[in-house]
Amino acid sequence: MLGFPISFKLNRLILQIFVCQYPTMKSPLMLLILSTLATLPLQAGGFSQKLEMNGLSFKISSPNKADGNTVIIKPHGLKNGDTPITLSIDGLVTKAEMDDLGGDGSPELFVYTTSPGSGSYGKAYAWSTNGKKVLTEIFITPADKKDMTGYMGHDEFAIVENAFIRRFPVYKPGDSNASPSGGWRQFQYHLHAGEAGWVLRIYRIVSF
Repeated sequence: MLGFPISFKLNRLILQIFVCQYPTMKSPLMLLILSTLATLPLQAGGFSQKLEMNGLSFKISSPNKADGNTVIIKPHGLKNGDTPITLSIDGLVTKAEMDDLGGDGSPELFVYTTSPGSGSYGKAYAWSTNGKKVLTEIFITPADKKDMTGYMGHDEFAIVENAFIRRFPVYKPGDSNASPSGGWRQFQYHLHAGEAGWVLRIYRIVSF
């Protein structure tokens, strides 16, 4: 099972149950209001999570402010020191996770954010621990414009079998925000050593 944010799954389920129970609430305005509520993260009041792997630990926290939000990363166990990182970010933090994509015993750290509102546009941030010495940011290669056709937000992120995964529902012309009909598009990334640092590159795009 993919480790996508539970909060959005629960909120979408609540929306589906509500509309089924109250079919008279299916007006376009009401559906827009309900879809907006359904995409709000459950932890919008603040985010805090501690992760541990291969002798390293990180505490990730965020006030989750609608404007001017930040994430604070407090490492423990890095060989070159445990200096905290504070980063300005887009959206609200919804999840953080660690994994060893390179299989070298030095894990990577990922933080995922989602914009407030009905669009729920997602963004991922990633760091390498560089032989457990120091955190440096990983560049996540953006998708080509042609591969983003039908995109209207609602991103989901996960680490699956040593690959970084991004997926989103595909909207066809005329689809409402709450009812995409074009299936899903999924991007799979592998970690590579670039000239100026680590890079996550797309190696496969799947539609289903």
